[in-house]
Amino acid sequence: MTTDWHKLRYKLLEGTLPDDEQALALATFTDTRALAELAAELRDRGHRNVVTYSRKVFIPLTHLCRDVCHYCTFARTPKKITSPYLSIEEVLTLCREGAAMGCQEALFTLGEKPELRYRAARDALAEMGFASTLDYVAEVARRVLAETGLLPHINAGCMTAEEIALLRQSSASMGIMLESASTRLGEKGMPHYGSPDKEPALRLRTIELAGEARVPFTSGILIGIGETRRERIESLLALRALHHRYGHLQEVIVQNFRAKPGTRMAAAPEPDLEELLWTIAVARLLFGPSMNIQAPPNLSPGVLPQLLAAGINDWGGVSPLTPDYVNPEAPWPHLEQLARETGAAGKFLDQRLTIYPRYAQQPETWLHPALHTAVLRQHDASGFARRDSWAPGEDAPVPELETRLLQRPEPLPVAAELQAIVQRCEAGATLREEDVARLFECRGDEFSFLVQAANRLRAERCGDTVSYVVNRNINYTNVCYFKCQFCAFSKGKLSEALRGRPYDISATEIARRCREAWQRGATEVCMQGGIHPDYTGQTYLDILATVRTAVPDMHIHAFSPLEVWQGAATAGISLEEFLRQLWAAGLNTLPGTAAEILHDDVRAVLCPDKLNSAEWLQVMEAAHAVGFRTTATIMYGHIEQPQHWARHLLEIRNLQARTGGFTEFVPLPFVHMEAPMYQRGKARSGPTFREAVLMHAVARLVLHDHIHNIQASWVKMGAAGVAACLQAGVNDLGGTLMNESITRAAGSAHGQEWSPALMEAQIRGGGRLPRMRTTLYADARKERREAAFAAPELLAVENADAGRLQRDKRLLLPIDGRLRAPSTVQEQVFLMAASN
Repeated sequence: MTTDWHKLRYKLLEGTLPDDEQALALATFTDTRALAELAAELRDRGHRNVVTYSRKVFIPLTHLCRDVCHYCTFARTPKKITSPYLSIEEVLTLCREGAAMGCQEALFTLGEKPELRYRAARDALAEMGFASTLDYVAEVARRVLAETGLLPHINAGCMTAEEIALLRQSSASMGIMLESASTRLGEKGMPHYGSPDKEPALRLRTIELAGEARVPFTSGILIGIGETRRERIESLLALRALHHRYGHLQEVIVQNFRAKPGTRMAAAPEPDLEELLWTIAVARLLFGPSMNIQAPPNLSPGVLPQLLAAGINDWGGVSPLTPDYVNPEAPWPHLEQLARETGAAGKFLDQRLTIYPRYAQQPETWLHPALHTAVLRQHDASGFARRDSWAPGEDAPVPELETRLLQRPEPLPVAAELQAIVQRCEAGATLREEDVARLFECRGDEFSFLVQAANRLRAERCGDTVSYVVNRNINYTNVCYFKCQFCAFSKGKLSEALRGRPYDISATEIARRCREAWQRGATEVCMQGGIHPDYTGQTYLDILATVRTAVPDMHIHAFSPLEVWQGAATAGISLEEFLRQLWAAGLNTLPGTAAEILHDDVRAVLCPDKLNSAEWLQVMEAAHAVGFRTTATIMYGHIEQPQHWARHLLEIRNLQARTGGFTEFVPLPFVHMEAPMYQRGKARSGPTFREAVLMHAVARLVLHDHIHNIQASWVKMGAAGVAACLQAGVNDLGGTLMNESITRAAGSAHGQEWSPALMEAQIRGGGRLPRMRTTLYADARKERREAAFAAPELLAVENADAGRLQRDKRLLLPIDGRLRAPSTVQEQVFLMAASN
């Protein structure tokens, strides 16, 4: 078969799967090493350096079964068990203990419809009020999901379409091992004799029905029970045919038979390692790079690197709490050991859910609505499991794993294609969306490699100085008629939910806060608010006049692109004309907020009535053309995926290449706690720590030739998060803020102000040199610095009730014996002198 093998190898490397005839021909191909090498290469194309597992609780709901497989010790008779079924409370206790240990899957294993064989099962079900074992499973799974958060995976055996539909309401995934498609194994003297549910046609029909019902499904083969190599391939091809029709097989398990005392096959020979490796490799070749091929690690102790070398990318479920009740003689490896052995093979062990990433990211297709929130809250942007409790805005320790990876002096070699993307970034070359999305998928040693590359670029571009600006946030109203699903700050006029009442502050209070900020060393006021239905373009011009009157030398950094768009619309003039009016009125720079994610598929859910991506970019480009410098932001960690981040970064990069108007890029991780969409179960709980660090690192790599300053938001990342970002390409910590309110309204616990002393201590603690700057990155003047370090305590702010209609933002002053707004520069100078 040498010539045929070379043709097949070429075909596979070109991305074409073998047809049935070519697959069956592999039955006589005995060069396991050649098979394994090709399988491993294909595996790496589909899964890169990541090998997964699911942290689970194994729940043997019943050991009763109507089948009598000759190798099985799981199934027992009523006389050999204390109770036909675990009680719901027993299951919940087990699952709560597992959840406390980081488990996210509840694996339900049970015999095939024991009530059809045993009266004890029928009586027990009747006493509990259930008609069948599957009715009981459905209720137990529902309770586990609702009360512990673990995601049920149900192995219930052969099922009808109605039974699958019932279980789909409470399970994230299901499974049934085909074991073998060979009817020969059901003949007298063979292992499936006397087991009606092991009829291959019945099991394949269940798998087909699961495909029709769009159930993420697990299946696989059991090798060494008397089948031939050709029969293994025929079994795999039967599974492949169903998967090609429905796309629902999320994994294929290659499980090796283990002889067990007390069974009819206790003396049967077990398949040797060569057989297992051969079969794993063939499975990979038949299903291609993207399929998840699994081999249970507890059934092959001591040879895990060989299994990886044969092409698997998943270890299946591993429990820190419960044994493998199907193979009780084979203990799970400790997860630390499994991570070490996986790492020794050059792979990174990462956690997944019972539902694999591709399926978790398409809940409308693959999940019953009752599962959507539970799954969403447990996975990251790529669909993998959230492995820690860190979230932006929460005062929680950063994950130990990422901390170790950040501190690795020299990561192991990484894939050549990743190195090539980073080199293109360093050279400022053209990048594709898939290139940037690939950077966001880095894990393990790839994560270390990427953040180190970003930090080298930071050192080359910015040196060891970390800058910050002394500023004050002034959010003049939280009333807003837009319905952004992520926003916990804005409120309708009648809303009293979340943090505080609707407010609309006066011009007098705006002026007071500006003067106080100047006295405390500020060089900037950052001003944004909700889109109040009573505000017009003139309102924004009046706000500028008030600030200019109160503190003529203050840098005004104000008005999101949405406010600019609304201001122009209400004034009935073009964007460009309104921007010129803002410029003439004293506006210095614009914040690049309201960007969220510059991808309209995401915005259609996140902020459907807001600016679309093109409109946001249009405002920014017009502002740059007028002469404004602006920041650029991204708000991430809610419903989007890495490809959306990639589009966003490239849109920013492309605009900067045309205009050069962005001063900095500011990643803003989604703070979830009080966000309406999170409260309704429609968003993740912010980015993971890994994703948050990567966002800063990837931004440095993608934007380094265009935007020199990458900023970390202390109010969202916290002190420990900022320290990590300083190792990943960040050179700026933004503003001291004085009155941060938007993130705190969303639930952040990181405070409303970082004083200059705290800023500089944080920077020095990261081994860097602090620099107090202005908004446009010049050094702050000496007198500003002295004032900032001698700042008194802030006075309490006054947020006037929105019902008092403070929409007139003109500062009224005693001029010529009456109160009116200053109308000339001379009157503004007069006010300044009077106030001093």
